[in-house]
Amino acid sequence: MPTTPTVHKSASVSRVPYLPGIDGLRALAVVAVIVYHANSSWLPGGFLGVEVFFVISGYLITLLLVAEHERTGALSLRDFWIRRARRLLPALLVMLLLLTFWTTFFEKDALGALRGDVVAGLFYVSNWFQVWVGAGYTAVNDFAPLRHLWSLAVEEQFYLVWPLVMMLILRQGRRRLPRVAMWFLLISLTIVIVVGVLMPTGRIGADCVGTPDAYWTIGERCVSKIDVLYLSTPSRATGLLLGAAMALVWRPYALLRGPMRKKGTLLDPFALSGLLLLGYLIWNLHITELVGEEGTYADPWLFRGGFFLTGLATLLIIAAVAHTKSLSGVVLGNPVFRAIGERSYGLYLYHWPIFQALRHETGIPLKVHEFVGAMAVTALVTEISFRFIELPIRERRFRATWAAIFRRGSRNSRIPAVVMASALIALPVFAGVSLVTAENKPNAVQASLDEGDGVVVDSLEEVTSGTTNPPAVSLAPDETAPPDTKAPAPHYEVFALGDSVMKGAAVALAELGVVVDAAQDRQGKMGADIFQQLKDLGATMDSAVIHLGTNGPMSQETLDRMMSSLTEVRTVVILTGKARREWTASNNEKIRALPTRYPNVIVLDWEREAESCVGACLTQDGIHLDKDGRPFYVQLIWKALGKS
Repeated sequence: MPTTPTVHKSASVSRVPYLPGIDGLRALAVVAVIVYHANSSWLPGGFLGVEVFFVISGYLITLLLVAEHERTGALSLRDFWIRRARRLLPALLVMLLLLTFWTTFFEKDALGALRGDVVAGLFYVSNWFQVWVGAGYTAVNDFAPLRHLWSLAVEEQFYLVWPLVMMLILRQGRRRLPRVAMWFLLISLTIVIVVGVLMPTGRIGADCVGTPDAYWTIGERCVSKIDVLYLSTPSRATGLLLGAAMALVWRPYALLRGPMRKKGTLLDPFALSGLLLLGYLIWNLHITELVGEEGTYADPWLFRGGFFLTGLATLLIIAAVAHTKSLSGVVLGNPVFRAIGERSYGLYLYHWPIFQALRHETGIPLKVHEFVGAMAVTALVTEISFRFIELPIRERRFRATWAAIFRRGSRNSRIPAVVMASALIALPVFAGVSLVTAENKPNAVQASLDEGDGVVVDSLEEVTSGTTNPPAVSLAPDETAPPDTKAPAPHYEVFALGDSVMKGAAVALAELGVVVDAAQDRQGKMGADIFQQLKDLGATMDSAVIHLGTNGPMSQETLDRMMSSLTEVRTVVILTGKARREWTASNNEKIRALPTRYPNVIVLDWEREAESCVGACLTQDGIHLDKDGRPFYVQLIWKALGKS
C-alpha cells in the first residue's frame, strides 16, 4: 500500500528561488562564447563561457534535487527527466529542422555529412561522435553547423546520470552532504590531474602519422587527445561537480535563515574577485596555440588547471548572487542581463548554425559587419523561438498559443492559416527525406587533399629508402657480410614543396612531371629542414617550387636557411601566401624581398595573382584551391618556371 511522503519542516531551506544574478552570469557566459565563435582573436578564451554554464548547471540541478527530496522525501526521476526534455528538446528539434531545410537548398553537398551530426544531436551524444570522426572543436574546412552541440550533450548526459547519483546519496541522510561536497571537490581535482597528465605536450599535427604523440590509436582509427580531453564527459565533469559541491553547502534560503542573512554585501568582494579572475582567464587562455614557427601546441595553462580555476571563479560569483541581499546579484540581475540570460539557451543553440550559414566553413573569422548582421538574425530567431516554442511548451500552453495564432489567421483570411498548417506538416517530411537520401561527400578542401594523397611523395623517405639491407641469414665464420648498397641520390627536374594549398593542386602538377612533396599543417621551418636534409643526402634538382607560410610565421632566419640549401638550384620559384591570418603580411614582405639577396629566386605573388582568377578559384576560407583555381595555380607556376 503506497504511503504518503513525509513533508519535512526544513523543506524551505533548499527551496530554489529565482536568482536574477544567475541569469546575469549566464548572459556574460553566452556572450563570451558567441564572440569567441565569431572571431577567436577578439576573445581567445571565450570558450570558457561553456565551463561557466557547466558550473551553473551543476549548482542549480543539485539544488533542485535536494529541495525535492526535502519536500517529498523522494526523487521522481520521471518528472525530472520530463522537465529537462520540455526545456531543452523543443528548440533543439526546431533548430535541427530549420538547419536541414537550409542545408538542402544552400549547402547541398554538405547534407550527407550533416546526417551523422543530426542523429548524434538528437540523441545527445555529439561530443563522442565528434571525437570518433575527428571533427573536434578546432577542426577546420567543414561546413559544421552542429559542432556546438557537444556541450549540450555533456549536460544532457549529466542530467541522465545525476538524479540517480543524488538518489543514492540522499538515501544516506542529508547530514552527510557537506562530506559529500568534499568528495565532489576531490574528484574534480583528480580529473584535473588526470587531464594534465594525458595532455599532449608535443606539436599537434593534422594526423597521427606526423605527430603520433598527439593521438591515441584505437584499431585503425586515430583519435585526437585534445578532442578527447576537451569534449568527453568525464574530462569536462569538473565544472559540473564543483557546482554540485557548492549546492550541498551553499543554499539560498539557508543563507537567509542563518547568521549570513544580513551580510549579503560582505559577499560582493567575492563576486568582484570571481569576475576579475574569469576575465583574466577568458582573455589569456587558448585551447591550442601557435608557438612561433614550431607549430600548434595544446595550451598547458588550460588543461593543467585552467578549467578548474574557471570553475572556482564561477563559484565565487555564485556565492554572492545566491544571497538575495547582495549588491552583485542586483547588478548582474539588471533587466538587460536578465533578458539575455533567460534566452541564453536559444542564443547558444541558434548562433552557431547562423554563423556557419554565413561563412560556410569553420575556422573563418567573421568581420565586424558580418558579426553584427549575424547577431541581428540570431536575436530575431531566438526571440521567436523563445516566445512561440520554448515558453509555451515549458508553461504547458503550446496548444493554446498556436490555436490563437491560427484563429487570428482564420479571421483575417483562411489562406495564411492553411499555408502555415501545410508548412508545419510538409517541412519536417521534406527535410527528413532529404537528409536520409543525401550522398555523403567530403568538403571541397578535403576532396582535393584526398586526390593529392595518390601523387605526393615523402621526399626524405624516397631518398633514404635507396639503402638496401642484406637478407638476415647466418654467415659461416670465414664469410663476410656483403656491403650495404645504396642507390644514387635522385635528381629532380622540378621539385615542389608545400603545404595543403599546394597539395590541392598536386595531381595537376604531377601530370606535368613535377615531383610534389606537400602536406597539411606544414610550417615554413619544417620546409627549411627538409631542403637542408635533401642537400645533405645528395639530392639535386634543376628547379624548385616552394609554397609555405600558410600555417604560421616564417622568420628571416628560416628563409635564409632554406635559400642557402638551394644555392645550386638554377631556379627557385617561391609563392607568397594568401590567407586572412595575422602572420601573412609579414611572411609575404620577407618573401618579396628574397630576389635582392638570392639571384636564383623568382617570386610568384600568389596573393595578388589569385585576384585575377575567374570562376570558382578558392574555397570559402579564401585559402585553398577550388576547381577553377587548381589549373590557374599550376599554369602560373609553369609560366614562372619558364616552361610556357
